Amino acid sequence: MRASYPALLGLGLIVAATSAQALESKARKASTQSVDAEWKKVGDFCRISSWHPAVDKCELPADKQHRTLPLKGRGTLVEDLAHWNDAGHSYTYRLVSGPLPVTDYRSTFKVVANKAGTGSVITWRAHYLAKGASDADAKKAIDGVLESGLAALVGN
Repeated sequence: MRASYPALLGLGLIVAATSAQALESKARKASTQSVDAEWKKVGDFCRISSWHPAVDKCELPADKQHRTLPLKGRGTLVEDLAHWNDAGHSYTYRLVSGPLPVTDYRSTFKVVANKAGTGSVITWRAHYLAKGASDADAKKAIDGVLESGLAALVGN
């Protein structure tokens, strides 16, 4: 049986569309503070402006689902809250627009008890595709956002 040209073209488009490799960035910091104390600092979806060094301020409408983050001299991020788990000390959000070299960006922020028995561990993980930059450059940019944020949050 011989495949038709349109069928082969369609298969080629599917392969090309799925060949983009999802990237992951992850930052993790231990804190001497309890889970509740760290969650109090980050558990408000708009509180990022009080601890992330790149964020100038946060604007949050009454629905508390969409934050706008003017950055210090480098544009504005718009993010939507996708999932909130106050009891589990985590939230997930997605990037709607902004100057970052990525698309399909989805990120989760979580605070858990340190397995050593004291303090907590904060994890910030992002999944995305590079856009307008190489995979390495996109990953470097997102790694920097996460690492600088957690370093400022925990004070290291």
